[in-house]
Amino acid sequence: MEKWNAAQYLKFERERTQPAIDLADRIRGLSPQFVLDVGCGPGNSTQVLYERFPEAKILGIDYSEAMIEKARENYPHLEFQLCDAGKGFPGIPQHFDLVFSNACIQWIPDHPTLLRNMIGLLKKGGTLAIQIPMNEREPIHQIIGRLTTGEKWKPYFPAPRIFYQLSPEGYFDLLSELSSDFELWNTTYFHRMPSHESIMEWYRGTGLRPYLSALSHDPEKQAEFEKDVMEEVVKAYPKQKNGEIIFRFPRFFFTAVK
Repeated sequence: MEKWNAAQYLKFERERTQPAIDLADRIRGLSPQFVLDVGCGPGNSTQVLYERFPEAKILGIDYSEAMIEKARENYPHLEFQLCDAGKGFPGIPQHFDLVFSNACIQWIPDHPTLLRNMIGLLKKGGTLAIQIPMNEREPIHQIIGRLTTGEKWKPYFPAPRIFYQLSPEGYFDLLSELSSDFELWNTTYFHRMPSHESIMEWYRGTGLRPYLSALSHDPEKQAEFEKDVMEEVVKAYPKQKNGEIIFRFPRFFFTAVK
């Protein structure tokens, strides 16, 4: 099991939390008693759900012990537990009015099975609400993919990390099999970054994490890899007139009623 660093992830807490707020705000006409937050991470999305649905009993689940520990520390008024969604939600009851997931399922394979399992956790009339990054065309994503599969670095990364995503059309077809009432939309966030190093900091908590972990035994190689990524990031992200950098981040959303 890969290790997640909760402190690193939370360095951009406001930016990472905004999509969860936006997704929660799109859930209308629902007064849930029981809410499940899948891939709760350090609890920031679970707190969003608590603020949106203060009368509900909310459970946050994640497969990372570090994230669950941080969530319990940050939000002691909420309930969290370890659970691997990729293994069919062992130990999780099937009684939820809302199953919510913010920036999680891209780490889990086999979305047809996963979404069927998530819908299965809902009561009839319950809502599934999901946000997933769709940034494979963005420069940082392409830089990491190009370097990790290139001649210089490929020997160090024999199994590059896969982001499990369907196309929007693929999700449409899948949801049409699971629900007669669903909607999909896309939002591109334009994050203001003070420097190129800030983009690196963001990705150290997510997309760069497995590669830096693979090189953790060799700090010099780890630093060299980061340097190579940074050089490409500087080329790909020009500075604005005020010195800031626009960091585009497309995200894909959908809701479906059981």
